Amino acid sequence: MSLRINGTVPDFSAETDLGTIKFHDWIGDSWAILFSHPKDFTPVCTTEFGAVAQLAEEWQKRNTKVIGVSVDSAEQHKGWKTDIESFSKATAGFPIIADEGLEVSKLFDMLPAEAYLPDGRTPADSATVRSVFIIGPDKQLKLSMTYPMTVGRNFAEVLRALDALQTTAAKGVATPANWQTGEDVIIPPTVNDDDAKAKFGSFNAVFPYLRFTQVPD
Repeated sequence: MSLRINGTVPDFSAETDLGTIKFHDWIGDSWAILFSHPKDFTPVCTTEFGAVAQLAEEWQKRNTKVIGVSVDSAEQHKGWKTDIESFSKATAGFPIIADEGLEVSKLFDMLPAEAYLPDGRTPADSATVRSVFIIGPDKQLKLSMTYPMTVGRNFAEVLRALDALQTTAAKGVATPANWQTGEDVIIPPTVNDDDAKAKFGSFNAVFPYLRFTQVPD
């Protein structure tokens, strides 16, 4: 299955280290971030799960649930969390999906349909399971990014992108390159100048198609 921005993400039932979930029900009315990993007890992934754990309060402020997926068992996830929490000095309170059969990895197009885990496998056998998916309360995919095994993900950027997604969805604006919360936003070209003045008040037109304004209250 190919996933596209603004397409509905797959629903599924799965075991996690915190019990069974049905994905769409688990999301509920929240935003959600699903972040995937090719194997437990691997170095880069341990630092990434630690980074997610350290941001627990930030996810909560943004009404966002986070969930990991790794192609190992729920029991292995429980053991791995001990290392994650020891490294990060933070509680990893989020669930980790046990995707031993690769169902979730294939549903989210991280592995081909014919993929399987050989005996004595290494992380290289599931190396493409290294993605981040940001999902809205409408269960639609809002953003995805995939990394190689050697490059740790920047969860400060994931948080920044989440802020941008939530701002643009709520305010009907767009964000420029490198935008941070509190900075000016872009008025979409579909809004003419008169409507822009009525909606946003004053704005700075650099070009007719590039107009900056403050985030409306």
